[in-house]
Amino acid sequence: MLHKILQVTGKLLGRNKLSILIYHQVLAKPDPMRPSEPTAEVFDWQMRLLRDYFTPLSLQDALQHLQHNTLPANAVCVTFDDGYLNNLTVAQPILAKYGIPATVYVATAFSQGTNMWNDRLIYLFSQPERQQLQLGDTQLALTDAADRRSKAQQWLKKLKYLPIAQRLEKIDQFYQQNNATEQEPLMMSPAQIKQLSDSGVTIGAHTVNHPILKVMPEEQQLQEITQSRQQLENWLGKPVQHFAYPNGVKDTDFDDTTVKLVTESGFSSAVITNWGVSTATTSPYLLKRFTPWDKSPLKFHSRLTLNYTKPAHV
Repeated sequence: MLHKILQVTGKLLGRNKLSILIYHQVLAKPDPMRPSEPTAEVFDWQMRLLRDYFTPLSLQDALQHLQHNTLPANAVCVTFDDGYLNNLTVAQPILAKYGIPATVYVATAFSQGTNMWNDRLIYLFSQPERQQLQLGDTQLALTDAADRRSKAQQWLKKLKYLPIAQRLEKIDQFYQQNNATEQEPLMMSPAQIKQLSDSGVTIGAHTVNHPILKVMPEEQQLQEITQSRQQLENWLGKPVQHFAYPNGVKDTDFDDTTVKLVTESGFSSAVITNWGVSTATTSPYLLKRFTPWDKSPLKFHSRLTLNYTKPAHV
């Protein structure tokens, strides 16, 4: 009954407004280092809820509706960032089960067996047999999962805005200092990305190295944007029309120069991570995204409905 009320409320509040959900991973089982990432069980009820009370659309269809002011009530798109293998192995069967279209934005440098710098760092903190870590000149004692998670987050923040080469250098140094071995590859290979695309999931570009674009010279930004697209088009044998800004906060992670480059590169759309909804007046290169991380269907549904009250412009 409450879900029905929320559905009607969404129809009233969400007229001609698009919610785009952002995910990264869907885990086969819970990971204490990533408590906000949904498990297959959670993702299953989330997608069932979208099917029953919302109107899930492909990004391409949603853009057409926005352009013509014909967006259906409770319109929603599902997107994933980075290109994790579990998007194919865990998420895709659930998406197919409920007939939910989705877009996966891939950072192409990690499709050859190398993990992203943040996952490599989290892995150092996660191994239970490791009671302490040497990170440069800092020595850290590690205790329970909450302590490891908190310390990993502090170090992610420290390294996040360093230039790519320096960031990777630090991570390599940390692995050497702690005599650590690399984790199994977490990302999809080119063949797996094609498999996901062939299943009906839209593949979008997410740069090559997942850098903070704002801190890079314009020429390097353009290279990151266009090279990722070219690689994906080569792997898929079809056009790649959609883009996601890495990290994705307007004016922090990218700026108007980046938007201009993405627009001039010929993409149809680009998504950001500022919360809110998109309307007919929202730039297709600044589409907002939001996902409630609530653990119960009613709270998840309530917060998604509440999202319709957020501003449509950055």
